Amino acid sequence: MRERDRMERVRELYESAMFGGDASALAAADQELDAVEAAVSLERGKVMHVRFLDDRREDPRELVLFERAAELYRRLEDTGGEADALFWIGCWHQVVRGDGTTGVPYFERSYELARSVGDRRTMSYAVRHLGFAAVEAGRFDRARASLTESVELRREIGFMPGVAAGLVALAHLSVDTDDREAAVGHLDEARTVAEQCGAKGVSVWIEQAQARLRERYRIER
Repeated sequence: MRERDRMERVRELYESAMFGGDASALAAADQELDAVEAAVSLERGKVMHVRFLDDRREDPRELVLFERAAELYRRLEDTGGEADALFWIGCWHQVVRGDGTTGVPYFERSYELARSVGDRRTMSYAVRHLGFAAVEAGRFDRARASLTESVELRREIGFMPGVAAGLVALAHLSVDTDDREAAVGHLDEARTVAEQCGAKGVSVWIEQAQARLRERYRIER
């Protein structure tokens, strides 16, 4: 249900309780409001996260919003919403605080919940960041499996900007493991995919990875 529809439903329930004497309408109104608050909290937290990526200034409200969203979705028994919120809590720990170890249980739970409802997009995010955690731990085979799974999930649902981003991550891993050929191949494919779907932000990441590749192997391309 859209947020606007939910708010209209809340107004109807309010009038039913206020003027119709239906006290049971209040609990239903609370549930609708919880759903709206959960969605707003999650999306506002995501906006704050992108702002952090741009200016690297931490906003403590980001984690509060993600935790509130997770709490509300759990109360509403919205498994997909809870999976999404848990991923972002893990992302806050891993990306904002640089604490991948704390983030791992959130990614694992997010993946488990998302898989239970067939949410491959959230699964792709959770397993991607489990891959990053594996890189930090020096578990490169595990990292490659996780990052590859993320790309495959994104291909399945046609999330092509995410595919391009995933290929960049695999390219970085290939540089880390001294596999120049694989790194070049991943970046070439990432560039093609990004151009086809207009993912200009990912194109910047591709150029950064390309620069790292040139520096590592002192090549011209």
